[in-house]
Amino acid sequence: MASPELQELITINEFPHPWGQHTIITRINGSSPVEDGIVVVGAHQDSTNMWPFLPAPGADDDGSGTVTILESYRALLAAGFTPKRSVEFHWYSAEAWEGGLLGSQAVAKSYEAEGIQVYAMSQFDMTAWVKAGTQEEIGVITDYVDHLLTTFNKELIDAYLSVPYVETKCGYACSDHASWEKAGYPGIFTIESSFAHANHANIHTSHDRIDVSPEFSFDHMLEFSKLAVAFVIELAGWETA
Repeated sequence: MASPELQELITINEFPHPWGQHTIITRINGSSPVEDGIVVVGAHQDSTNMWPFLPAPGADDDGSGTVTILESYRALLAAGFTPKRSVEFHWYSAEAWEGGLLGSQAVAKSYEAEGIQVYAMSQFDMTAWVKAGTQEEIGVITDYVDHLLTTFNKELIDAYLSVPYVETKCGYACSDHASWEKAGYPGIFTIESSFAHANHANIHTSHDRIDVSPEFSFDHMLEFSKLAVAFVIELAGWETA
């Protein structure tokens, strides 16, 4: 998929955690100085069931976000994208497990302790559901996020997506962006719809599957992949020389 020249810029690493599931971090190294910071796109790879020991397929929460950013990563590699700022894609462990946000908190704290500069972070958590009888929309979270970066995110949606955004709130620490905000980095969160129209009936149950309803939409997910690509290119820049 990636050219030999681009492959030399790519690293893939596991960030270990004591609970057994590791966070996966893939990086495309950029040409600009480390002081310019990195652009981070994230999703969480774990899923949970509110009833212990029952299946937790997690197709929407957060298989959808996991695949969304994987597709954006694939598209960037296929296009031969070489960034100015370094770009990282994170698949977090243990977002939904026990206290929540465990994987992203560990990563963000580590970056803070090492003095790693993060220019911008965007979280994709639940990107597949279009509730029957509602207008298709992109949910832009407006509470406990970086407001300047959120404004920029809305501009990206207007410029590059075919679906309008709606402002919505989800409360403190509702996804992994909160770990980055807590560590002092600018973080934002985009979700499948307004919070009221999200897939609350199925997440954290054995019914969080792609075949549970036609409301699960891969076309809707693709809009979020486009948004992730736009976020990366606009903020990291494309080295054309």
